[in-house]
Amino acid sequence: MCTGRPGWLTVSLRVGKYKKTHKNIMINLMDILEVDTKKQIVRVEPLVTMGQVTALLTSIGWTLPVLPELDDLTVGGLIMGTGIESSSHKYGLFQHICTAYELVLADGSFVRCTPSENSDLFYAVPWSCGTLGFLVAAEIRIIPAKKYIKLRFEPVRGLEAICDKFKHESQKQENHFVEGLLYSLDEAVIMTGVMTDEVEPSKLNSIGNYYKPWFFKHVENYLKTNREGLEYIPLRHYYHRHTRSIFWELQDIIPFGNNPIFRYLFGWMVPPKISLLKLTQGETLRKLYEQHHVVQDMLVPMKCMMQALHTFHNDIHVYPIWLCPFILPSQPGLVHPKGDETELYVDIGAYGEPRVKHFEARSCMRQLEKFVRSVHGFQMLYADCYMNREEFWEMFDGSLYHKLREQLNCQDAFPEVYDKICKAARH
Repeated sequence: MCTGRPGWLTVSLRVGKYKKTHKNIMINLMDILEVDTKKQIVRVEPLVTMGQVTALLTSIGWTLPVLPELDDLTVGGLIMGTGIESSSHKYGLFQHICTAYELVLADGSFVRCTPSENSDLFYAVPWSCGTLGFLVAAEIRIIPAKKYIKLRFEPVRGLEAICDKFKHESQKQENHFVEGLLYSLDEAVIMTGVMTDEVEPSKLNSIGNYYKPWFFKHVENYLKTNREGLEYIPLRHYYHRHTRSIFWELQDIIPFGNNPIFRYLFGWMVPPKISLLKLTQGETLRKLYEQHHVVQDMLVPMKCMMQALHTFHNDIHVYPIWLCPFILPSQPGLVHPKGDETELYVDIGAYGEPRVKHFEARSCMRQLEKFVRSVHGFQMLYADCYMNREEFWEMFDGSLYHKLREQLNCQDAFPEVYDKICKAARH
């Protein structure tokens, strides 16, 4: 079985072939059920989007500790897959702000799991891609919000200085948000932000307005002019700062999209929905896109950041690169640090056309995946995965997952996670 949601509606780049061979179960649950400000919990259904969440919570003075970019990301996708934001150096991944999951299991029974109740299932659900049961609701922590983000921009040159600065800022708990944009191997802008209700009117930048420059281009200006900056950005605009340009993917779809004339006349029309792009993409274009375009998020220990950036540069040579720090607690489940202690990681996001000579998608990505496995890193599962089954389970800890699949009789009801996310399972 699998959910009946069409594959083209998901935010991942590919459409799962398994939708055609598995029993599709319609789960049209898309409501925010309850906001409990005393317990600081919001209870939501799996198809609630980040756009819905920010619209409601910020209007009543609350927010999620980790609110991933892009309006169309759903709670179910962020739990069954994963989610990250520039606040993750304080709070971890999206799964780490969830306090309870409600699922329907293979035998039709309903179960609620928390860190203290059905805890094995609670820790096994994240990254399982719906292969242990159907998620029907989740409880997520909320925190008080303020109106603006006071955001500092600091250009940094030299790879060693970039890595040192990024790690230093990521370890400072007084920073509510930390993010880096790497424009070449030795040029980056590191951004740090804090929530505030006070604003200097002359430095207010409503970056989310349709006529504004794309955020990554705006940030690049600080690098080009070699100056530091301070801006106040409305909270919701900050949360969705990369939405209008789909990070920097839109420049390959609409090369003139950041032109001031285009922004003023047609900026309100973008971005196109990722689901629309997938729905209208022909087979030839899909194959061309696969061979000449990379969309990958690799999660590696912060201590391996410099080595990882060299590897990205040599294997795919895609810029800009998104840098987002996060803490990874030592908890059971598919993803955890190698040791017994919480460890600082970094999400390295590469989205765009590879500039490396003689790029061949399969061989280059397998080389990158091999490096990530060697440093005990992880690959986000929305992206193309070229690993074989043995390599996949070398990267992810399947001990608890396989134990629960046997206990819950999932083998005849749901596919194994590898069979849903591997390259052969998607087109």
